Amino acid sequence: MSDDVRLRPVLETDLEVFLEQEHDEEAVRRSRFVPRERAAFMTHWATRVLGDPTVLVRAVTVGGEVAGNVVSWWEGERRFVGYWLGRPFWGRGVGTAALGLFLAEEKTRPLYADPFAGNTGSVRLLERHGFRRAGTVRHGQDEHLLLVLGDDLSA
Repeated sequence: MSDDVRLRPVLETDLEVFLEQEHDEEAVRRSRFVPRERAAFMTHWATRVLGDPTVLVRAVTVGGEVAGNVVSWWEGERRFVGYWLGRPFWGRGVGTAALGLFLAEEKTRPLYADPFAGNTGSVRLLERHGFRRAGTVRHGQDEHLLLVLGDDLSA
């Protein structure tokens, strides 16, 4: 599977796929991420993702089909990474391959991630790539793990 996984710049047409993926009920349940309405989603991507030169974002493709995205951004002094894959691509090694490709491109270390603590698949994926547990953070009512790749254990 991983031979078919590629990263490329995000195209405007990818946003419709990303919006649909963000609204997948099972993905929302696992991530504890509240999906945005279409207008808010498009504005967020136009301004905070694609419109921010400090953000690194890539579309993940499998055999040419858009499977999701991987993105890194600054939150204060910390650089975070996040990703979203459509459900048809779960459990097939796509996330592992895509994150590996992205981490070769995103050189900032330490690099942080904060998946929902109950999203064991996402936590395992990050730990397979060398992220270590550095504490917990709360997003609303939910506890998320703070994971770090690199040398900063001052979390």
